[in-house]
Amino acid sequence: MSKNDLVEGDYRFTEQVGHLLRKAYQRHLSIFQDNASDPNLTAVQFVTLCTLHDRGPSSQAELVKATAVDQATIRGIVDRLRLRGLIEVSKDASDGRKIIMSLLPEGEAVLKQMYPRAHLITAKTMDRLNSAEQVALLFLLRKIAADDLSNDEPL
Repeated sequence: MSKNDLVEGDYRFTEQVGHLLRKAYQRHLSIFQDNASDPNLTAVQFVTLCTLHDRGPSSQAELVKATAVDQATIRGIVDRLRLRGLIEVSKDASDGRKIIMSLLPEGEAVLKQMYPRAHLITAKTMDRLNSAEQVALLFLLRKIAADDLSNDEPL
């Protein structure tokens, strides 16, 4: 058996976890855009607004950690949300080098409109699964996404 036979015979990218997760996420994003109450709101912007609602004023580093969005991307999200008047960006009173993002009343209003739609989006994303499969999927995704790397061992 040659090296090429092994790759071609045993590895199908369409059956790999990364590919399947990406396809599932693309489907979710499409459902999000089709059902969002605000057509200009992206899923990542929504998560950022939710984070500011739940946690209160937050630094960029805190947003990165809470949303699992990288620094460069969160910077652009913050800029767009600020330009739309949904969040405020200000210097931290105790540390002038630190920038703090806060949810404005307009951002709260967007969230109030979006929460019922978000429940619908979740339901539509998982509508192909029965209730046991939905519970299992969420359990497994949480397990895969867990931050605890201490138990990671090479495969």
